[in-house]
Parts: sequence; structure tokens; C-alpha cells
Amino acid sequence: MLRPLFLVLFACVCSTVCLAQNVQQQLDTLLRAYNFNGTILVAQDNRILLEKGYGYSNLTTHQLNDTNTVFQIASVTKTFTSSLILKLVEQKLLSLQDKLSKFYPDFPKADSITIENLLTHTSGIPDYTGGNFLDSAGDKPASEATMLALFKDKPFDFSPGTGWSYSNSAYSLLGYIVPKVTGLTYEQAIRKYIFTPLHMDHSGFDFAHLQSAEKAVGYATDSTAARIIDSSVCFAAGAVYSTVGDMYKWHEGLQHHTFIRNGLLERAYTPFKNNYGYGWIIDSVYGRKMVSHSGGIWGFRSNFVRIVADDVCIVLLSNTETAARDHITHKILAVLYHQPYTLPVKRTPVKLSEGVLKRYEGAYNLKEKNLKITVKLENGELAAYPERGPRSVLLALDERHFYLKGEDDFRVDFEMDGKGEVKAMVINNDGRIGRAEKVE
Repeated sequence: MLRPLFLVLFACVCSTVCLAQNVQQQLDTLLRAYNFNGTILVAQDNRILLEKGYGYSNLTTHQLNDTNTVFQIASVTKTFTSSLILKLVEQKLLSLQDKLSKFYPDFPKADSITIENLLTHTSGIPDYTGGNFLDSAGDKPASEATMLALFKDKPFDFSPGTGWSYSNSAYSLLGYIVPKVTGLTYEQAIRKYIFTPLHMDHSGFDFAHLQSAEKAVGYATDSTAARIIDSSVCFAAGAVYSTVGDMYKWHEGLQHHTFIRNGLLERAYTPFKNNYGYGWIIDSVYGRKMVSHSGGIWGFRSNFVRIVADDVCIVLLSNTETAARDHITHKILAVLYHQPYTLPVKRTPVKLSEGVLKRYEGAYNLKEKNLKITVKLENGELAAYPERGPRSVLLALDERHFYLKGEDDFRVDFEMDGKGEVKAMVINNDGRIGRAEKVE
């Protein structure tokens, strides 16, 4: 009787191990097909399926990325900022309905802006990254007064609470409010409430001055070393640096509600407007609820994706400005949920004259995302600048059809009117299609 039972149990164990090995092999093949440069962690059901570095953390010294490499995570920082605010709400140091006027009485429309508005990008406060401040002074320390001056007296995107527009300014304000109610700096509060209890010993804020052999160098699309934005500039909207291991500890802390109670987390994971909750992007994949946040900063791209019900966690950290971040993530999910997916098809670009490329210059409006995209001709190639996103280079397949450099699955086609004038840009992101009309 014991022998058949033993054989059944042994077969189950072997099956689980073989399945894990097969998933690991699929993930590894996928990442290599995309020439991924960075470190990744994929976990499911309290089991790490893949934790591995790819490519170089430093091209000059030929140091490789590994599981200890430290990366800037950019806007994934917002998951920490929002969770800290919710912790202060739980402790009754803050209320989601507190008005901004309580902390900044002379801020325009402060009586109409709540903490909840700041968390959910519904305040209407313009994003300070929209100007040229980052290019001119983003790598220098900036005071609170300097940062507030970038957006305080600028026209609102809309009346508070009536629309949605991604605002790093709003998250900076949340960071500035923290010391007013805790007596701690934003950084001290994050360490006290999150980093220290969860033993996130390799995470911090001041990446520019980090002295660590594991610190990655960030690279622009032309493989030159990128400048580092000062942590006082990106601040509570994007200053955190971390490792895949530390980010997995963050996932586990949230999974087990060791940081804030489940009721508040459920509110954070509930769409408030435009599929955005309290510091989380909410979507669904294969019938499961997915909460995530991505990040992009000079030389770095990141993705932190969780399917809470299935204990799935994907941490993707890259020290390149890869445009393939989202495609890789979606295909990792396809592997985990045994869904079909395709590996990228290598495309060969054609060279177009500057005269042909110049007619695509201008501003395009992607109405469904409330997103303005500016296309410029730079050094003989087209570059797209989303209002809330990283620069991408467009490579030509022919005179009207393009794809993103480093992301062959991302197509961009231009529509012409009867007079041969450009009227729209059609974006095909791995089957997700959007149409942006030319407005300038």
C-alpha cells in the first residue's frame, strides 16, 4: 500500500519540478530573444521561478548584471509613496479627504484638492516633467521651493476632481506632506515603515551618490552612459533604487498585509479613474486582476507586476531605455498562464531621406489616453516624445510604416489624406491599437 502511494507522491514532485524547469527555460528563451539587458525575477505561489541577470551592468568594465545589481526603479516609487500615505491614514495622521490647503494654504485651488486627488492623478496639477527643467537642471539638487515653483502657478490641466492626468508633481506634494504629519523626512518615513521592517537592505534614494560595486550604469538608446537625475528632483515620484530581491520582499509584505490592513489595500487596488487606483495601475490578464506600475528615467526602465490572487510577481529592472519592457512582461504572463505567445521577429530598417521623415514631424493626440506625442527629426531619424513617457526612436520599414527601435513588435504607421498630408499616426502595440490624430 505504501509503495503505490510513494510512487504517486514521487511522480507529483517530479511533475512539479519538470514544469518549473520548463517554465524557466521558456522565460530564459523569451528574454534572450529580446536581448534583454537587466535583471528579472518571476515568482508564483511563493516560489521563485526565475531570478537572473542578463547583459552588462557596466559596459566599460564589462561587469555583468546579476541578482544583486542595483537599479533605479523610477515611477515604481509611487507604489511606496502611496502605501506610506495609506499607512498614515491607517494611523489617523492623515485622511484621504484632507484638503491640500491644510498643508499649503496658499496653493491655488488647494481647498478643492484632496489627498485622494493627489494619489489618483485627479488633482489637475500639471506635471513638472513637461517643461525643459529636467534637461537643464535635473541632475542638480533642488529644494522644495524650487520644485514647487515648477508647477504651483502653472495653469491646471483641469478643475480638481473632474479629469485624469498623470502628475509627478502630485506625488512630490505627497512626499512634502509626509514630514508635516510625521516629523520625519519622506526618506526616513519610507525606511521606518517599509524598508527596515521588510529587510529591504539594498534599497534607497540617492542613486547619484550610492557607493556600491553592484550599482548599474544606465544607458541611453545610443549606448552612452545616461545622466543621473538627482533624488531631490524625482523625489517621491521616482527616486527609489532597488534590487529584484528587495522588490520581491515588497511584494511579499503586501501579500501578507504586514504593512497595511487589507481593506485599505483593496481600495488602493480599485480603479478610481482611468484604471488607476492609489499608486497602482489596475488591469486584467487572462481573467485575473493585475496591479502594477512601470517606471522610466534616464538610462533605466522598470516594471513591477502582481496578480494578488495567484501570488504572481514579476520584477523587471533594466539599465537600458528598452522599449520592450511591456511586451516582455505580457509574454512572461502568457508563459505563466499557459497562453500562446510569439517571439519577436527581427526587422531590418530602411534608410529614408530627411525630406521624407520631416513631413511626420509634429504633435499627435491619442484621445483615448489623453496623451500628446511629439515627433521630431533628430540626427537623421524620427524620435517620438510622449508627454508622459520616454523618448523612442522610430525605424522605417518603408515610407509610411515604422517600428520602435529595440521593440520590433511595436508598429507605428502614418495615415495620409487625399492631398498627401499626414493626418494621423496609428499605434499597434502588440495588437493593442490606438489612433493619434495630428494636431500641430
